[in-house]
Amino acid sequence: MRLRILYFEKIFHAREAQYNNIMDIRETYKFWIENAKDEKVAKMLEGMAGDEKAIEDAFFKELAFGTGGLRGKLGAGTNRMNVYTVGRAAFGLADYINKTAESKSVAIAYDSRMMSAEFARLSAEILSSKGIKAYLFDTLMPTPVLSFAVRELKAGAGVVVTASHNPKEYNGYKVYNEKGCQLTDEAAAAVTKEIEKYGYFNSYAPDEALIELIGEDMLEKFLSAVLSFAVPQELGALPKIVYTPLCGTGYVPVTKLFERLGVKDYVVVPEQRLPDGNFTTCPYPNPEEKAAMSLAVELAKKEGAGLAIATDPDADRVGIAVLDEKGDARLMSGNETGVLVENFIFSVLKEKGIMPEAPYMVKTIVTTPLAESVAEGFGVNVKNVLTGFKYIGEAIDRFSDESFIFGMEESYGYLVGKHARDKDSVSAVTAIIGAYAYYTAKGLTLTAALDGLYRKYGYFETGLISKTFEGKSGMEFMSNFMTALREKPFAAVCGKKVTSVKDYLLGTDGLPKSNVMCFKGEEFCLIARPSGTEPKIKFYLTAKGNTKESACALLTELNGFVETLFRA
Repeated sequence: MRLRILYFEKIFHAREAQYNNIMDIRETYKFWIENAKDEKVAKMLEGMAGDEKAIEDAFFKELAFGTGGLRGKLGAGTNRMNVYTVGRAAFGLADYINKTAESKSVAIAYDSRMMSAEFARLSAEILSSKGIKAYLFDTLMPTPVLSFAVRELKAGAGVVVTASHNPKEYNGYKVYNEKGCQLTDEAAAAVTKEIEKYGYFNSYAPDEALIELIGEDMLEKFLSAVLSFAVPQELGALPKIVYTPLCGTGYVPVTKLFERLGVKDYVVVPEQRLPDGNFTTCPYPNPEEKAAMSLAVELAKKEGAGLAIATDPDADRVGIAVLDEKGDARLMSGNETGVLVENFIFSVLKEKGIMPEAPYMVKTIVTTPLAESVAEGFGVNVKNVLTGFKYIGEAIDRFSDESFIFGMEESYGYLVGKHARDKDSVSAVTAIIGAYAYYTAKGLTLTAALDGLYRKYGYFETGLISKTFEGKSGMEFMSNFMTALREKPFAAVCGKKVTSVKDYLLGTDGLPKSNVMCFKGEEFCLIARPSGTEPKIKFYLTAKGNTKESACALLTELNGFVETLFRA
């Protein structure tokens, strides 16, 4: 009888908590209806009336500020990107800067997304109202240029309004430290504490004298810096190149770069040349996606080009497709492009006798082990860091930047040079074109060059599986899923023994604590990680074999293994 009473008490308390949560959400929604004066937000709030699911999704939590800043869908509510959530973040950031930064100044950039320019201006006004100098770009600008500008201006921090490669429904608010590196865990936690002191409807009086517009001169300085760090390589007679900025910020800097490099035989995808916040021709503007590269590949086939290049909306990521003589296209993965560029850089530095003393590169733990094999062949040390380019930027400052050569992550992010502390598609494009010329001069296509690396170091096939879980129930599922992996780790995967289990939440390998689980065997690696910017759990898969066929077969098995984890 006692057990039965306890059972019903448990159900009662669970339902009571659920009821209280619903009431809290309704009260918050009502408060926003009463206080939101912005016309767009007010209209969206009115449109939610009677739609309990929409209200819950918009208000069940506050948009979290993390090491990637804010990121979420545009809309009304505490769990959305709007003038009130962005404004609240700006107030908190202002207090953090005033308490910690030597330079009371911030550089601010924005991309082509909906509301990006408005959020950037809003931030400048709020920061200025707090006595902070705001350097605001007068036009949309790539993320790496913002990182460079923070360093060039000796600003105390930086902000770029972008959701990077996410779908058009998203926007984001990235924050950088005085070194031009995205905030890491401790600093992000400190900013969060300042943000949490504020509500959403705060008044302010901007000081226009503290808002200074940044013009084209900063972009020109950035391009000069990129070229100063470029690996010396004669381009020769390159086959035609197709380029697409995917309706984002890359068109101006990349085409200016082509001119400075002497690349004349190129064509830009006309439908994706101009900024377009709707991303009409590429709803998911991510160069990792085949669909996003489709127009560039079609144009490359039509023009007889040998290479197609795409940068994402804020031009920090880059993807490529290689076309053979028959016009067949191969989309290179981020890992494949990275090791091709890595091998090119190391080869030229060694051949010319200009390899720095104690050279090193930095890569993330989810990036292909092939990068380590290539580096070892040239005597280059490899620093492994957590997923996220902010950790690569932090490592460059922690170690000697004079010896730094290359940074890469599997998600199409690279840095060549010391001018920035974030991934930079512009410097990466420079290196890709250099690699294209280098291998062409040796009578190799990029595909043939990659196959040569596989034959030398072993065949590494990599894959990524992303599972999306929206809303409150999705967050709960992801949390429970990762807990289950920790409580019952795999002993074997695809019939192969797991020889190493690493829980990075424990601070493994001297790295900061992170919600990541890694399972390794002699021929495979499987890493599970909830995304820090999207409602997803990501599995990074690596299979190694003596032949391409054996590596591909094992990767297929790994894919099947992961898929079974999510079946009911």
